[in-house]
Amino acid sequence: MKLIWLYFIRAYISAGLFFYFRRIKIYNVEHVEKSKPVLLLSNHQNALLDALIIAVKSGRFSYFLTRAGVFNKPFVAKILKSFQMLPVYRIRDGWGKLSNNEAIFETCSKLLNNGACIVIFPEGNHSLKRMVRPLSKGFTRIVFETLESFPNADLQLVPVGLNYAKAACFPDSASIYFGKPIAAKPYHLEDRNGAIVKLKSKIQFEIGQLTTDIAKNNYDSTMEALERLEVDFLNPKAVNACVESKFQDCTPQKVVNSGLLKQVFLALLKCVYVLPFLIWRFLVKPKIIEIEFISTFRFAVVITLAPLWLLCVLTILLLTLGWQVAVAYVMLSLCIALIAVKL
Repeated sequence: MKLIWLYFIRAYISAGLFFYFRRIKIYNVEHVEKSKPVLLLSNHQNALLDALIIAVKSGRFSYFLTRAGVFNKPFVAKILKSFQMLPVYRIRDGWGKLSNNEAIFETCSKLLNNGACIVIFPEGNHSLKRMVRPLSKGFTRIVFETLESFPNADLQLVPVGLNYAKAACFPDSASIYFGKPIAAKPYHLEDRNGAIVKLKSKIQFEIGQLTTDIAKNNYDSTMEALERLEVDFLNPKAVNACVESKFQDCTPQKVVNSGLLKQVFLALLKCVYVLPFLIWRFLVKPKIIEIEFISTFRFAVVITLAPLWLLCVLTILLLTLGWQVAVAYVMLSLCIALIAVKL
């Protein structure tokens, strides 16, 4: 029953992402081994959307370590746990709760020993800035405790790079790069502190190759130059090469000019889904404090209120004008949504 639920959720979210993103490019997903325990270690830019894209595009049903604050309400906690999300406590949750992580890390080790896939965002927080922030050592603890408890576990570490064209905008495009798997055993040294430093450095470097990684000390000026050059942020290798060459080796992205037509269909989209749009525009969006959550909440509106609105309109049309008109309206609504997003 659990597997059926997970298949349903993945299919539903996949459909939602298809209607939300202009495109999502996937690279080297074959690096995610199907028969071995895997830790997917990803950069973290776009709040919950990062986890959803990995969940849908990695080819495995993964477990996710998630900040404990979102589990505060019992009903929400039950839903999140059905999605295979595990709470992780941080200092801001209170010193007394940090001990709860012992059980979570033990659970992770057992899951990995059984061949599971676990997703961790080792930066520890999210930010729209195009850089890989210093990694916390929490993931290394899971790695080494797993190897100590289960020495025969062939644990694989797969770095992941998530990239967005304009993360807070709609519609947006994304790319996800899966790096080559790294065997964890060679990093299991007697010198635990040295092993932690070595492993963190390796993973940070690998993630930095899979996403745009701009140095902190000249971030703003570098971003201004890259935006002026109109580089393709979905191609991090090219963008990083552009920065390393001091903006001499830069290729602008190919842009298809469909501005007026796109604006027309976006306007039609708002008219067709008028109630979900008004709820988003005037009730949900004004309450969002962190810009990193804009896309997450917008997507939540898309996959919840938009289908409900369409179902309500379908029911009204069925009862008043017949099934032919109702079906035609639904098909037209979906076509408008697709054209508005994909143009």
